[in-house]
Amino acid sequence: MLEQVRVQEKTVREKLAEILAGCEKDRSRLIPILQRVQHAFGYLSREAMLEAGSYLGMTDVQIYGVASFYNYFRFTPLGKYPIQMCMGTACHMVGGGLVLEALERVLDIKVGGITENGEFSLDRVACIGCCGLAPVMVIGEKIHPKMTPATVDEVLVNLKIEAGEASPEGDDQAAKAE
Repeated sequence: MLEQVRVQEKTVREKLAEILAGCEKDRSRLIPILQRVQHAFGYLSREAMLEAGSYLGMTDVQIYGVASFYNYFRFTPLGKYPIQMCMGTACHMVGGGLVLEALERVLDIKVGGITENGEFSLDRVACIGCCGLAPVMVIGEKIHPKMTPATVDEVLVNLKIEAGEASPEGDDQAAKAE
């Protein structure tokens, strides 16, 4: 297990070195560097931000200050099934907040979090652009329209069944959380 962790850390360091080698050592390149890092790893780890800061001659506080300013950057990895709950005006007005609360309860995580098993991550987004289908939830690339708190369990169980990770009886995490 420890050897596997060391291999992963080495791979991450090598990938970071590769990303940074292709970038100018200019502080004005910070955001593009952070974008490349996030694209490569799915999020900005503390180690990646420190490495970028070291490369650019910037402090960790300066790097975090820039990264935390923009909603684009993530500090936790995405789950296998990334969930985005729309909280734009239309979705909010027809119960999006209640659906979001149900997701937090069923998954036992807060917005911006990831389940312990890495299966699900949960994010709140400003608008998905499907206002006529409100409230809308997106899992990966799939849009789930007209969501209600009651349909949260159904969608999550069906997702697991489709992935072959649960039986139709619903013996998965979403069903257990009820």
